[in-house]
Order: sequence, then C-alpha cells, then structure tokens
Amino acid sequence: MIDRPALRSRLIAARREMSEGDHRERSMLITTHLIGILRPFGARILAFYWPHRREYDPRALAERIVAEGGAAALPVVVEKNKALAFRQWHPDMEMMIGLYEIPHPAEDSAITPETILVPVVGFDGAGYRLGYGGGYYDRTIAAFEKRPTTIGIGFELGRLETIDPGPHDIAMDMIVTEAGVFKTR
Repeated sequence: MIDRPALRSRLIAARREMSEGDHRERSMLITTHLIGILRPFGARILAFYWPHRREYDPRALAERIVAEGGAAALPVVVEKNKALAFRQWHPDMEMMIGLYEIPHPAEDSAITPETILVPVVGFDGAGYRLGYGGGYYDRTIAAFEKRPTTIGIGFELGRLETIDPGPHDIAMDMIVTEAGVFKTR
C-alpha cells in the first residue's frame, strides 16, 4: 500500500516548483484539450474548481462557457465530510471564503452539473485520482442519481503507475493533462 500523505506532499511540491512559464505553457495545452472535448457538449452545466496549490486554473474556461450560453458552477463544502453542493457561478459575482480557504459563490444558487472538472494531485491509467485526502469528490460523485461526466485535471508530473485505489475511490471518465485526453471509462 502506498503512503498517500507522503506521495501527495511530494506531488504538490513538484507542482509548486514549476516555473511560471512552464506552468503557463502546460496550462494552455490543458485548456486546448478541454475546449476540444467540451465543445461537442454544447451549452451545458460545467462544474469547475477554484484553483489553489498551483493547480491548473479553469476560471477562464468557465468564463468562456458562460459567455457561450452555458452555465458554470463551483463546489461548496456545506458540511464537513459530506457531499459537495454546487452553486451557479458567473464572472464578477460576489464570492465568499469557505472551508479550507477556498472561495465559492456567496449566493446559494444550487445547480446540478452535467460535467465536473475534478482537480487531481496524482492519477493513474485507470482514471483513479489522488486528491487532497478529504474524499469530497468521491462522496459527491457517488451521491448523484445520474452520474455526471467526470474529468480529472492535472499535470503529467502527477501520473502514477497506480494510486492503489480503495473501495471508496471512484475513477474519472477521463483525465486531461498537458499531454492530452485519456479516456478511462
């Protein structure tokens, strides 16, 4: 069994050590890949995440989705160790700081996403992700009556042979990195 906390710390440190130019270049490639897979969906409800710890930043992509007539949503930790809620987001709206110091819409405008961009610290070829250890996305995805499309987003430096998934871990439908789109389901 792998030491997930140590692996998580090592991968986050590697991500933080990327130069600004390298981070920007890799992020632009991820955006290009995401546009390519999201465009066929048309105007849909896309859940994204507010970046921290030098994750890929999906905010410009979410702005584009909204500008093209779709809807965007951000996750909200309403109760610790429970499934996430999603609130509709649009540029320039009032935000508040939530649990774990992550901003989310101040307005309680619940919305159900059809596609969820999920940040990954690490990932494997089967689509399992190593997150931050709280289990929020796994609980959330498991709670949906109709499962949304799940797209794990990360950098190639997080690619692992396996995350040694447990029974609670849920594989993503696809993983997107600067190297491309990897369908897993």
